[in-house]
Amino acid sequence: MNAKVADVMTENVTALRATAPFKEIAAALGQQRVSAFPIVDDDGTVIGVVSEADLMPKEALEAGFDQHTGLSGLLHRGELAKARGVTAADLMSTPAITIRPFDFVSYAAHIMYERRIRCLPVVDRDGRLAGMISRADVLKVFGRPDEDIRREITEKVILWEFLADPAAFQVTVADGVVTIAGAPEYAGLGRRIVDDVRHLEGVVAVRDQLSDAGDKITTVAS
Repeated sequence: MNAKVADVMTENVTALRATAPFKEIAAALGQQRVSAFPIVDDDGTVIGVVSEADLMPKEALEAGFDQHTGLSGLLHRGELAKARGVTAADLMSTPAITIRPFDFVSYAAHIMYERRIRCLPVVDRDGRLAGMISRADVLKVFGRPDEDIRREITEKVILWEFLADPAAFQVTVADGVVTIAGAPEYAGLGRRIVDDVRHLEGVVAVRDQLSDAGDKITTVAS
């Protein structure tokens, strides 16, 4: 997808300091309905992230379990340390996994999926907090109108990128699902167009109904 993190991220997010106490963090997570807070130093540089998952080990202890009744077998050593933590410094995951405002949204999605995390702090070139991007923010790109997607395919991809005649293709978009039919002007063109369309912002899937191309090469004059 072509969308950048800056296009969908949440700005003006709440950040906490390393000295923030456990109860303040827990209350803020509930009040603001977020899954994590970035932890910053005095300069606003992101030094870590505290998430709901970081607070859960303490709840497990408070529920009546301890390391003598099997908790140590359920929790890793780092999680046991977090269960005893009382401040953000004790609880946070560090170093923080961050992303830049002009990285692609698809890259943010890849990191979240690979690391199994729900959100990422967005930082500027100096590492200072610029915002947050969540899974919900990533999914905003799929709210793009179908007509905007169709127009980009015909005008930008087919005409300007491949110098092909849009009249040779029938492009329809319904609920983000793109169907491309027609006869490409030369061998391999249809496959290249379909590959490009798959990565456009808001595209859910592409249905390739293109016929086999002949050997004749025809392009539209620029």
